[in-house]
Amino acid sequence: MEDNSHIFAQIRKTVEKLNDPSVSEYGYIPLHQKPSPSVSAVCEIIQLMRRIFFPGFFGPSKEGLVDLVNHYAFGHLFSVHNLLVEQIRRSLCLESPGKGNCCEEASRIALEFIDGIPNVRRLLATDVDAIVRCDPAATGATEVIFCYPAVTAIFHYRVAHVLYELGVPLIPRMITEKAHTETGIDIHPGARIGEYFSIDHGTGVVIGQTAVIGNHVRLYQGVTLGAKSFAVDESGLPVNIPRHPIIEDNVTIYSNTSVLGRITIGRGSIIGGNIWLTRDVPPDSRILQPRAIEGEDATA
Repeated sequence: MEDNSHIFAQIRKTVEKLNDPSVSEYGYIPLHQKPSPSVSAVCEIIQLMRRIFFPGFFGPSKEGLVDLVNHYAFGHLFSVHNLLVEQIRRSLCLESPGKGNCCEEASRIALEFIDGIPNVRRLLATDVDAIVRCDPAATGATEVIFCYPAVTAIFHYRVAHVLYELGVPLIPRMITEKAHTETGIDIHPGARIGEYFSIDHGTGVVIGQTAVIGNHVRLYQGVTLGAKSFAVDESGLPVNIPRHPIIEDNVTIYSNTSVLGRITIGRGSIIGGNIWLTRDVPPDSRILQPRAIEGEDATA
């Protein structure tokens, strides 16, 4: 029989080091023993919400029969409520272990979320409409809902934003990061986005926490609405203050452009591709990159 004593001895030493706070100069990651939201439960909530917002597209309902859709919607919403209460309770207890009755607050928040669902459904309908109208390659709403990553990312964001506004910790970010993983589109749940929002292609789009986006705004792939810099407190940690752009109504921003800092892009403006923008832009502006240098002049 093979002697594994030297292997066991090395493993024991490694385990001891892993539990020794003095091993790393950068700090010690303690054992996590608090109740945490379940990733699988949050994913289940998202799947149920998808069926509610896009009836007949995802889930068991057939032929678009109103009675059948309403039957499934009632059941889905009941399940969403029950799942949310437990996951919100866990997130509240995780953030504030000494807090009072997390169950009551979780139940209240879950019902407020349920109450806000019709408005989220309305906003998503405007987003789908905007994508269909802005993309000549789209054959219609069916293709957009089934196939376009922008719809997936915006749907996750719309759901997460309601929970974020209701003060739910952690779960909103779990939801948007799931969409980020699936689509390459990174929208922080704290961003404020108006109706008829569209993203074309979408890969690499980043929208920061304090960004404000108006109505009928269109972004292309690779657009960043980010922070130019951020303030820090006495301990050197970043301070959460408004630091991302304000994009007013009817603005189009083309691919691979970075709009940075708390600046305002005025309504009706068009921002060209591959631009680094850190200043306010008046309404109805056209900001374009200078023409590329070609031929012999390129080596001058």
